Amino acid sequence: MLARDQRTPFSDWWWTVDKLLLAAIIGLILGGVILSLAASPPVATRIGLDPFHFFGRHVMFLLPSFMVLIGVSFLSPKHIRRLALLVFVVSILLIVATLLFGAEVKGSRRWLTILGVNIQASESAKPAFVIVAAWLFAESTKRPEMPATSMAMALLLMLVSLLVMEPDFGQTMLVLMVWGALFFIAGMRMIWVLGLAGAAAAGLFGAYLLVPHVAGRIKRFMNPASGDTFQVDMAMEAFFNGGWFGLGPGEGIAKRSLPDSHTDFVFAVAAEEFGIILCLALVALFAFVVIRTLSRAYQSEDMFSRFAASGLAILFGVQAAINMAVNLQLIPAKGMTLPFISYGGSSIISLAYGVGMMLALTRLRPRTEVESHNAAGMARGYA
Repeated sequence: MLARDQRTPFSDWWWTVDKLLLAAIIGLILGGVILSLAASPPVATRIGLDPFHFFGRHVMFLLPSFMVLIGVSFLSPKHIRRLALLVFVVSILLIVATLLFGAEVKGSRRWLTILGVNIQASESAKPAFVIVAAWLFAESTKRPEMPATSMAMALLLMLVSLLVMEPDFGQTMLVLMVWGALFFIAGMRMIWVLGLAGAAAAGLFGAYLLVPHVAGRIKRFMNPASGDTFQVDMAMEAFFNGGWFGLGPGEGIAKRSLPDSHTDFVFAVAAEEFGIILCLALVALFAFVVIRTLSRAYQSEDMFSRFAASGLAILFGVQAAINMAVNLQLIPAKGMTLPFISYGGSSIISLAYGVGMMLALTRLRPRTEVESHNAAGMARGYA
């Protein structure tokens, strides 16, 4: 055991990190391993791969992801800001490269292949964008004369424009919702929040009018008889088949037909094989991570840490809620992964980066450290 008087980086981390939050995150990661083993073999077999191809890659990506998660959780708020700015700039450049050189799949350009590895740069852009936006909103509370809000709006428009060009309307709506929540948390007037919501609704209506596949998804959601609803119908059937306690590991039927049973519809596989009880346990874990992070964030006296941790928690929770709502046919289908549960290399590593920052920002820090950080920020403002 580590003694509290031991002054090493690891001991400092161990006695300040939120262990309950860390345990919940590890629980989700382990749940993802089990559900990847349950959901991915039929998909791999259908496309002529080794049955454990996706499971092996899922486990392989977990090692660097866990290293990223723990490594980032050691960082101070100052270093988190610097790293996020670097990650955001690199991600924007990679998104531009994806638009220019990425392969087109189902009418979208979302993936860029570098040295044989498929990279979805929008995944890493999301948590980095939250940090940069949180820093700008925090600065606006300290230095009203700084056009921080306008800068945050400009970054939002830049990122949203690139995502729409891919096009990836699911990620676009997610980024807009998180930015709007941060805008509200930062104490901005409700009229601006309502204006942002109106602009998002207008954008969605424009996409409905101008983008055929968006219109198709909305029409199929409103009127299932208007098109192919095979995946969502199979997902709902999986929930009915599973009941409260499930059919048993490996006994699922829906995964044999669902093309995306290991990614977008892994929640349905969990319901069929392990039952609604397990699904409720997953929901409880996601809710605990979000609520615990928000609670710890609002105990912080550092405005940047408060905004950034809140934004990351909202990003994490809303992404999970969207995936589960699609599985339950509550909203139109979107290509959104379930955090740490769905298969995906870029997604898992980016999630580890975001959750690592959540752990870092919610660590217990001495009051003197917070006061010196705030004083440094004020000094920059008066310089």
